[in-house]
Amino acid sequence: TGGGGGGGGSPPPPPPRPTPPPPPPRRIAARIAPVAVDTLLKPDAVLPTHPRFVKGTLDNGLEYVILPNASPAGRFEAHLEVFAGSADEREDQQGIAHLVEHVAYMGSRKRERLFGTGSQTNAYTDFHHTVFYACCPLEAPQTEGALNQLLLGRGGSPMLPRALDALCEVLEAQFQPARVEKERAAVLSEMSMVNTIEYRVECQILRTLHAENALARRFPIGLEDQIRTWTVDDVVRFHGEHYRPDNALLYVVGDVDPADVEARIRTAFDGVPKPTTPNPVPPCLKAQSRHFPPVVHEWSGGEFDGRADVPLADGAVLETSEDDKKRYLLPLDVPAVPHPATGVPVRAHVFQHELLQQFSFHLFAKRPVEAITTLAEHRAATAKRIVLSALQVRLNVMTRTEPLFSFVEFQHLDSAREACAVCSLDMNGDAGRWEDAVAAAVRETRRMGAFGLTQSELERFGAALVTDSEQLAAMGDQLAHGEQLTHLMETVACDHTFMDPDTAHAATLQAVATLGLEEVNDVAKDLMAHVVDFGDPDAARPSALIACSPATLADGTPVDISAEKLLAVAAAAATEPVEPEEELLIPENLMERSEVADAPDVPRSFADVAGADEADAARALGVRAQKLANGARIMVKALPHEAQRGALRLTMAGGRDSEEAIRCALGAAAVGARTLQEGGAFDPWSREQVELFCVDRLIMVEVVCTEEAVTVDFGFPTPPPRTGGCSGVEAALQLVHKILMPGAFLWEPDAFKRARIGHEQATETSLRSMEGAAQEALLESLLGNDPRFLSLGKGDADALTLEDVQKCMLAQLDPKNVEISVVGDLDAAETERLAVAYVGSVPRPEGAPETTLADGAPTATNARPPA
Repeated sequence: TGGGGGGGGSPPPPPPRPTPPPPPPRRIAARIAPVAVDTLLKPDAVLPTHPRFVKGTLDNGLEYVILPNASPAGRFEAHLEVFAGSADEREDQQGIAHLVEHVAYMGSRKRERLFGTGSQTNAYTDFHHTVFYACCPLEAPQTEGALNQLLLGRGGSPMLPRALDALCEVLEAQFQPARVEKERAAVLSEMSMVNTIEYRVECQILRTLHAENALARRFPIGLEDQIRTWTVDDVVRFHGEHYRPDNALLYVVGDVDPADVEARIRTAFDGVPKPTTPNPVPPCLKAQSRHFPPVVHEWSGGEFDGRADVPLADGAVLETSEDDKKRYLLPLDVPAVPHPATGVPVRAHVFQHELLQQFSFHLFAKRPVEAITTLAEHRAATAKRIVLSALQVRLNVMTRTEPLFSFVEFQHLDSAREACAVCSLDMNGDAGRWEDAVAAAVRETRRMGAFGLTQSELERFGAALVTDSEQLAAMGDQLAHGEQLTHLMETVACDHTFMDPDTAHAATLQAVATLGLEEVNDVAKDLMAHVVDFGDPDAARPSALIACSPATLADGTPVDISAEKLLAVAAAAATEPVEPEEELLIPENLMERSEVADAPDVPRSFADVAGADEADAARALGVRAQKLANGARIMVKALPHEAQRGALRLTMAGGRDSEEAIRCALGAAAVGARTLQEGGAFDPWSREQVELFCVDRLIMVEVVCTEEAVTVDFGFPTPPPRTGGCSGVEAALQLVHKILMPGAFLWEPDAFKRARIGHEQATETSLRSMEGAAQEALLESLLGNDPRFLSLGKGDADALTLEDVQKCMLAQLDPKNVEISVVGDLDAAETERLAVAYVGSVPRPEGAPETTLADGAPTATNARPPA
């Protein structure tokens, strides 16, 4: 849709002017030209800007940023950011920024020239800005055979001038009454579309978190009664005040030449008149960055704890005067609740609604955004990332130990749209056990803040960050334009240095190599001060605590929760004794290669097994295909453009369709697949050790049960980890070996319990939504109420036993019933050799039938006609 609502956007002609010869633009050079890595060895080193990053300013005040980027070839993106969002609206203008967005761009004649060219163009409004964008091919397809010309890359006229003309028209938009009325209707229609329960939850969270400033009262979608009453003059007035070239920034990212882009920017925008009045900076967080909304915050923790001052460059501080506080700090519309022990007021709020399907809890602290322009600042940011990674894994392990959460996360993110860094503990879980869930999440966060990381955690997660940055460096400018542009806009908005991937990797290497345990643990304590010392009258207070909960449980029992009770539970958990994390031995390998050294050879060629046609097709696609003596099928393909990344899929024929054929209990496949995901212990390694083995190698694992198969997907970096041990592809194959090997995977009762509860929660959530209920009704009608293809009822799920799901999964975990596909930036021959060794050494289960589900053994769908 055009324009944004929901607190941040929908994760949406005059005659030509003669253009005078343009004067050269004022160029802002990179802070430092491309430098040798050893320059970064100085602690006070200034981080060098990306050598291809170009920034300039036209005489009329318009700034522009250009970044050449290779992927995808033959395309570019141009985004015009106007620093006027919903937070800039007055009391009687709520929603006018969104309406101006629609009128200025959605009805633009020049924008219509982009239609039918393979371009995507839209706009969106948020608290702090309005952005208009065009994503286009470099050249327009020729009229005849336009689609074929586009696909073949044979174009006509250049598209960049068209895109820039359309964006330039935004600054000089024509507000005809008919056009205003048309877009007013569109905005009102959009308003009805965004009024979902998710939107209401977001509003409740933002209203509580930012209760002291305008962000709590200026959601971009606006107020209907005001939108209906504005005149054309009202809309023109807002546009004239904010849509001026010195209040905008143009980004161009793509397969472009910067010099050519600069020339075309001058041609398109130089004719926009220079404003005759200054554009003053208000005494608020816009003084820190003009990208920020015009607000101030009451800070929580750190140097500015309890203050509402504005940090500026070079350590300067803009102290908020009493008059400014009256202007920017508004009366709280979310009343504070006294701490049960100290009486100190804490902003706590509970939102309950019958449409909510899960309980969620959010604990916030707001800090100023800290610019990252020096190596010292990069080191500090790296220390935060290490702490956050370590805590996240601890939370994940805790989630697998006790099924309290469906999601839990601790984050510290710079948010330009909110003009602050938001430190948040977020979790979703069972509303019936909300007290236990809140207490567990707060305790684990407090443990990290109080005691910090272990030495092995520092080494492990530091190495993981280095591996991650190494992969980004290997990709170079192969990141998609949209990803690069999102990162670029956020970096520029927060005044961070935008580095090229190689330099960023060098800086990360240097930061990780010089960070010590004590320094990192000091960062942990500072990040979580609002939790570690929660209850101390002189300590940092959380910015807000918010819970969103169903009004009743599935059985109709009311959920007993209030702001006072929420605060009491969190406060009690923050004072309970906690012990430091214990060191845990993490294996470098799950098994030794010598254990699979005597794997049987491949008995026949793939052509003999699959037929000549399939073998020829595989060769034509560059696929190395084999069928092993135990019946397992293997396919390997090298994809060099996937820089240092690989993926493996283990596919087991069967899925829910097999439950009847192999005479398993209803739902055994669905809950069994989830038990496989929740488990992960392989004798002699515990689940925690296997999980951290995967964390060391940045291996992501997902198990999915469909109607026809169970799939296990592994994503991994291909180089060996810096902590030692096998490569990502070999680690994934070791995991596959352990999953398939009879008796190796430990089917644990607690993993089954979590899987069953999680499946029940997911089913309940789905069926309580309109989309899920409609899909269920459609499937009932289409499939004759076949229960294998419908949501598993609570009664059926509760009736399942661990033996039921184990029997169902083991019937599908037969090597003869599986296919292993591996792709990525890897040596295909070596990967094939490893796959043959690790998979080929797995024997078929004792007593396994000669015919498997993959061979077309009788199943419910081919044994009888559909109902």
